[in-house]
Amino acid sequence: MKFRVAVLNHQKAMDRWERRRELVVEQLGELRPDVFALNEIDIPTESARWLQRVALERLGLRYSLLQQSQVNTLSKIGGQALLVHFPVVESANLDYRSRDRVAQVARLNVDGTLVDVYLTHLQAGDDDEADRQVQVERLLKWIDSRDDVGARVICGDFNSTPDAPSARNMAARFRSVQSAPTASTLNTPSEKRGPDWRPLSRCIDYIWVGGSVTIRDSGLCFDRPHADDANLWPSDHVGVWADLGAAHA
Repeated sequence: MKFRVAVLNHQKAMDRWERRRELVVEQLGELRPDVFALNEIDIPTESARWLQRVALERLGLRYSLLQQSQVNTLSKIGGQALLVHFPVVESANLDYRSRDRVAQVARLNVDGTLVDVYLTHLQAGDDDEADRQVQVERLLKWIDSRDDVGARVICGDFNSTPDAPSARNMAARFRSVQSAPTASTLNTPSEKRGPDWRPLSRCIDYIWVGGSVTIRDSGLCFDRPHADDANLWPSDHVGVWADLGAAHA
C-alpha cells in the first residue's frame, strides 16, 4: 500500500497571494498528494477552504479539510490544515502552551491501515531554539500517549535545521524523508532578509515517519517560480513530498 504526503508552508495571504495560489494549484495538480499538509493558512481569507474547493473544481481532487487555528490572539490570523483524501477516523489537537503554537493529528484509514498524520509549526527565530525544544518534547510526549497506532507521519515547518537540538530530538525517534533546503525562496519579503540571507539555504520543513511506515521516494515540490516572473514563487518556502508505505496492522 502506497500513499503520497506533501507539506507546504503557504505564507498566509501575504505577498500577492491571489497570484501565488494559482501556482500552488498548478503544481498541486502535478503532484496530486493523498495528504496535503499546510502551515500558515490564512484565517480571514479562508485560504485552506479555497484550496479545498478549487482542488475539486479544477483538478478533481476530493479532500476533507481538517483545520486548526493557532491560539490566543493568533487564532484570528493563522493556523494550519490537513487536506486528506482518505477516510478520517478521528482527529485531535495539542496546545503546546508555548508561544501560541499548536499541533494536530488526523487518524486516517489508508486502505485498511490506520495511520496517524501529525502537523505542526514550531516557533521561528534564531534565538528561540529553547522554545522549539520545549515544543518538540511536548509533541513527542503527545505522540507517545497515542500508542495504539504504530504507523506515524509527522510533518510541518519545524524552523530548525537538522543539526539543531530540536531536530536532533525528532531524528532520534523518527526518520526524515529528506534534508534538502526548503527555505527560503526569492519570494521572501525583503524585511525578512538578514545580512547572511541566501535563498534556499536551510532545511526547516520536514516529513518524519515512524513505526511501520516506509519511505519509497521523496523530493521537493512547489519549487518553481512563475514562468513570467522569477520573483514570484508559490511561497517563501518550497515544499516536501514523499511516497510512503505502511504494513497492514
